[in-house]
Amino acid sequence: MRRREFLACGTGAALSLGVPAYPVRAERALAVTRIADGVHGFAGTPALMTAANRGAICNLGFVVGRDAVAVIDSGGSVAEARALIAAIEAVTERPIRYLINTHMHPDHVFGNAAFADIGCEIIGHRNLPRALASHGDFYLANYRGAMGELMADIRIVPPSRLIDGREELDLGDRKLVLAAWRPAHTDNDLTVLDVQTGTLFAGDLCFVDHLPTLDGSLLGWIGQLDALASIGAISAIPGHGPVPSPWPEALIAQRRYFDVLTRDLRKAIAAGVPLGDAVLTAASGERSHWTLFDEYNTRNATSAFAELEWE
Repeated sequence: MRRREFLACGTGAALSLGVPAYPVRAERALAVTRIADGVHGFAGTPALMTAANRGAICNLGFVVGRDAVAVIDSGGSVAEARALIAAIEAVTERPIRYLINTHMHPDHVFGNAAFADIGCEIIGHRNLPRALASHGDFYLANYRGAMGELMADIRIVPPSRLIDGREELDLGDRKLVLAAWRPAHTDNDLTVLDVQTGTLFAGDLCFVDHLPTLDGSLLGWIGQLDALASIGAISAIPGHGPVPSPWPEALIAQRRYFDVLTRDLRKAIAAGVPLGDAVLTAASGERSHWTLFDEYNTRNATSAFAELEWE
């Protein structure tokens, strides 16, 4: 086994859980795709998190610089994260120094412990520690039934380095631009742009094929779409969907869905339709365009209704 460079990150402790670190176990390498020079991505399964898919439902990636590797999101289980580490080690011997979380959701952060255990510095939006502190215990309890024994190794590990605005991360002749966004998909969304190749890790600010999910602000998300589209990227790794996807074309269907959802709900609110009835039909014309529409659209509509009725 090659010697790994360990860097202290100070985030290995779980949030008030008192759970000890687990040793790294050998895992079969995750099947990653070379996106561009030094950029690799993994395409998650468009499904709900289960033990059968190891929680591997979101897209992940990593960027290799002269001196170090940065990983974008850790996946939906420690098992998946260890498989990602194995995939990185198959590509390069450069040390894995950074894990960047794009936001708080379990499919993106449940693997954090694997990276904390190897000494990575974990980076996230300034709101991410608060979000994980308030939601972490619920996430751990909520997924026990679906994830089974995989939950044993999962612990909530927050970032120690926080981004507020824009910041550059230098991997050695390779700069990543990290940008914190206002409330949209969540209130702790972060994007990562690899300047050298024009590859954007959009996190869940971009969904392709998989229905977008709303856990922040619909109006805030819509209001930032133009700024997202103006990022000078060539291709993107969306939070869910094909890896890679063309940029900014990857935002077109998502923008349409938001427009339809907003229009239908505003019409229902103006007509005095109760929330329980309005959410059953809002954006129903979009059903054929998305996977997991029935799993998430009613929830999206419920959240959006509450926001829009206060306009």
